[in-house]
Amino acid sequence: MHNAAFAALGLNWRYVAFEVRPEAVRTAIGGARDMGFAGINLTVPHKLRALECVDVLDETARLWGAVNTIVFEGRSQGGQWLPLRHFESDRPHAVRSHGFNTDAEGLENSLRVDLQVELHGKKVLLLGAGGAGRMAALKCASAGAVELFLVNRTSAKAIEIAADISRQFPGVRVSVGYPRSGVDLLLNATSLGLQPEDSSPLDEKEFSLAQASAVYDMIYKPAETRLLAAARAAGCQAANGLGMLVGQGARAFKLWTGQDAPIPTMRRAAELNIYGH
Repeated sequence: MHNAAFAALGLNWRYVAFEVRPEAVRTAIGGARDMGFAGINLTVPHKLRALECVDVLDETARLWGAVNTIVFEGRSQGGQWLPLRHFESDRPHAVRSHGFNTDAEGLENSLRVDLQVELHGKKVLLLGAGGAGRMAALKCASAGAVELFLVNRTSAKAIEIAADISRQFPGVRVSVGYPRSGVDLLLNATSLGLQPEDSSPLDEKEFSLAQASAVYDMIYKPAETRLLAAARAAGCQAANGLGMLVGQGARAFKLWTGQDAPIPTMRRAAELNIYGH
């Protein structure tokens, strides 16, 4: 999707993929910096480790507790740190890595566009308390969700996130476990659903999908997980995570290039690559 966006805007840029072992993340970031990369994306399992591997953290990375986008910046003659696109002819002597998180913005935008859901004032049931779950929980709280229910296979991580939310966003009611009444949004931030044989992340003995107005699954491949199929059968509005993927990518594109991303072009390219149509 990035290469399609570069082509659409006539940019002589290229987005390439590298497989990096977790223990080599710091070395890989340094290598990309030394080779003059404008920036990089990181995905699971590197987002948490990258917090300790960049030179400076943007507020988004500090708030959401993960780095998924890095912008390499050079120091100008006036002492300002600027993205490397500002140094086309003369590479700066000092270059640093600046870590951002664009996932949270991508999630909120996708909820708005794909489900017509605004988080403010909503009750949310969140499944998962890993890195994605933590980001989603904090984003819901910061966007003004009125109540959050956190469910995880082991409760310790959910309890930890609940404590963080209570401290940072005291106006949000947060609890660990399934709600006893309906919610406006059920959000899956677990990896259950990536494989065909996976069970649903939702225990329907504890909570019926009929009690959720909308269901969002961060997974985008397959296009319809077992959870989403059940949600649609129950009459819920439902969407997968493709919009979040495109949204976070569009924000990263702007950080690197300084230009607004051609989002329809990016989404179409992602659909063709992931689903083949």
